[in-house]
Amino acid sequence: MGKPNWTERRDGEVALPFDPARIAPDAHLVFIGKIRSPWTRREDCPKNMAAARETGGPAGIEIDAPYREGLAGLAGFSHVVLLSWLDRSARNLIVQKPRHASEPKGVFALRSPVRPNPVGLHVVRLLAVDEAAGTLSLEAIDVLDGTPLVDIKPYFASADAMPDATRPHG
Repeated sequence: MGKPNWTERRDGEVALPFDPARIAPDAHLVFIGKIRSPWTRREDCPKNMAAARETGGPAGIEIDAPYREGLAGLAGFSHVVLLSWLDRSARNLIVQKPRHASEPKGVFALRSPVRPNPVGLHVVRLLAVDEAAGTLSLEAIDVLDGTPLVDIKPYFASADAMPDATRPHG
């Protein structure tokens, strides 16, 4: 699988004058495991969790051994929030022109994986937890197989759901 050609720009897109991947790190971020999914090619991967649930199959998480004790107490939650590192995404576009949009938009107004820090946010249904093996079974996921995992948090509908959330039209 080759890397996508990120040098091609759509009308209205703006690149940063530098590549964020090449500046000195400051967060000392560690990956705690890998996400396992049926998706091996970017063009086949669902664009969001709704599409992943419709078209995808089971998915999972493999937690690296040093972090497995952190799974204690997670079993029994119906959903979790995953933070992933979208390692196969470009990081240098600050304005993008999505295929579905009539006008370019700033990266922070989009859910695109192409962003200065390619952190993915996924609310997923948790089917099972095996603490000893360090595995989680998920209903579906919208990332490529092998995507690094940054963190797992339990989803609390009472605190995390925003029923009055809105977005701009168009």
